[in-house]
Amino acid sequence: MLALTELGQRLRQERESKGLSLEDLQKLTKIQKRYLLGIEEGNYEVMPGKFYVRAFIKQYCEAIGLDTDAIFEEYKSDIPSTQTEDVPQQLSRVRSRKEIPQHTKGVSKAYDYLPTVLVVAGVVVVGIIIWVIAQNIVSDKNKEQANQEAPNSEVQQSNTQEETNETTAKNDNSKSEDEQSAADKKEKEKAEKEKAAKEKAEKEKAEKEKKDSGKQEYKEVQKTGRSATYALSGTDAFNLEVTSTQADTWLDVKNGKGNAFFSSILKKGETKEFDLTKETEARVNIGYSPGVELKVNGKAVDLPFDSSKQVRQVVTIQYQPAEAQ
Repeated sequence: MLALTELGQRLRQERESKGLSLEDLQKLTKIQKRYLLGIEEGNYEVMPGKFYVRAFIKQYCEAIGLDTDAIFEEYKSDIPSTQTEDVPQQLSRVRSRKEIPQHTKGVSKAYDYLPTVLVVAGVVVVGIIIWVIAQNIVSDKNKEQANQEAPNSEVQQSNTQEETNETTAKNDNSKSEDEQSAADKKEKEKAEKEKAAKEKAEKEKAEKEKKDSGKQEYKEVQKTGRSATYALSGTDAFNLEVTSTQADTWLDVKNGKGNAFFSSILKKGETKEFDLTKETEARVNIGYSPGVELKVNGKAVDLPFDSSKQVRQVVTIQYQPAEAQ
């Protein structure tokens, strides 16, 4: 294994402090694990090119919350410059007149006769167009004469058939409109019932949360290192919401027995809800706490530590139902 550069050591320490493995970072950045390992080991030879080295380092820094410009300035001796990329010496495909093969001179002479050929072709096309127009005129005259000679009974029969078709079409359209109107009315009634049921459920939930929040008590019990313990009491419900508003983060939620409810990446803007009413304890491990919001029974609670000083935080909540008190 190659010796780590100063930049590689810095990046690995920041990654591990956030509780992220190379597999986790691969999911966040979409960069292959072997390239991420190459960055940490300073083994840039595995990269597709020097441009990708700088691009991959930039994505690595953004994923773990580091200032990219500051890192590039501080470790510029460890990062290769893209200005040294090899540039092909022959970029133009334009050839001089001396490079044009001699056998193409005959083709140039053929171009001298091109105007004459085009004039002849134009005359032929005009003649064809005039002939087609004349044929159409003759055909129209023949059709007009045939219509004038047709018996009046056929004309009347045709008119009667057209009127019948129009009446049938109107009846069909009227029937179709009635069916569509009935379907729309039924769909509207269904939507209104669903909306009313949803509003009722939300109202009942809000009333219950409001009722519980008046009795609910959430207080700090212990705080050490990057871990803190809180006691939740005065309520018959234990619902936890975790939202990440700034960046993707690693989230691990387990009960007191170590059974996992969630252990994966929480995407930016995503919210996870957990019903822990039947549990007596929950442990919440947050890999990247900036921008992470916690709610207990719909009420926002603060993280135990300043996220700018303590990126990874572990919150343990001990729950005692009100009826058991």
